[in-house]
Amino acid sequence: MLNNIIDFILHVDKYLGGLIQAYGTLVYGFLFIVIFVETGLVIMPFLPGDSLLFVAGTFAAIGDFNVVYLFLILSLAAVAGDTVNYWIGKYFGEKLFAKLINKKHLESTKQFYEKHGKKAIVLARFVPIVRTFAPFVAGIGKMHYTSFLIYNVIGGISWVLIFMFAGYAFGNISFVKENLSIFILGIIVVSVIPIVIEYLKSRRK
Repeated sequence: MLNNIIDFILHVDKYLGGLIQAYGTLVYGFLFIVIFVETGLVIMPFLPGDSLLFVAGTFAAIGDFNVVYLFLILSLAAVAGDTVNYWIGKYFGEKLFAKLINKKHLESTKQFYEKHGKKAIVLARFVPIVRTFAPFVAGIGKMHYTSFLIYNVIGGISWVLIFMFAGYAFGNISFVKENLSIFILGIIVVSVIPIVIEYLKSRRK
């Protein structure tokens, strides 16, 4: 299954093109589900996010999607996914990880989200895997929901806006189109860089 997910992520352009030919406008629903699950279920962080938004934008540029509908649907999926993830973390997080979470670490998590939660929710959107865990941990940390919701909306819309319209603007340039798989891999690598930097910083400390 992992091989299939990796193959889908790296060749999402081919899969999405085939789905559009076969199912037409029903693909809007497919895209909603993938983005919602990737952001909303903490056990599914490996689904494509950045690359799927970019490729969806390239298809919108050639008229396979209505760009306004696509933007609204994907933004809704991103915001709804994080919202569900937050409530799962808030109501079930401690119960699910009761034996794994140290009380001291839980208190530290709450303090972190009180101080840095707003920034974390927005920035996490742009880091694969982290964006799936951030709202879940915010729920465990009992971050105030109104604050979470505001920055969830800001982060979700910004994420979709940047990656989808990057694909819309550049995805169908001949050089990009001919090397789309390489560009998708590049997007994944660039998105992971913040994780590597933070890991190296923590190792030094």
